[in-house]
Amino acid sequence: MSADLTEGFEMIGYVTLGTNDLERGAKFYDAIAAELGTSRMMEWPGAIAWGTPGGGAGIGLTKPFDGQAASVGNGVMVALEAASREQIHRLHEIALAHGGTCEGPPGPRGETFYAAYFRDPDGNKLNAFLMEQGAVA
Repeated sequence: MSADLTEGFEMIGYVTLGTNDLERGAKFYDAIAAELGTSRMMEWPGAIAWGTPGGGAGIGLTKPFDGQAASVGNGVMVALEAASREQIHRLHEIALAHGGTCEGPPGPRGETFYAAYFRDPDGNKLNAFLMEQGAVA
């Protein structure tokens, strides 16, 4: 690809996760999205998408198209980029307050990576992270 074609290119457009209870999941992602400064951008029967049109990657929540029960992918995780350590702590608290479960409290992971890990009410794994310059205290 030439440099002209890749300028401003984002590799991930959006991520979709499955749910067995869209109403319950919507409350969880409404709260997470609000902390990240965004909101719902699309809704249709059985699915909702959060993000900013023209912005970074969004996240969708849907009942599976095949009508089968949603299940989590082993080894699958969605990473949400945070603006600060404080926001990572808030996102972790918001996740737990809205039916999520802790998969690893906020803290340093290596010298330049700070993150918290949690699952949504359906068991999908997410993290909130920050890449920092210099050593993490």
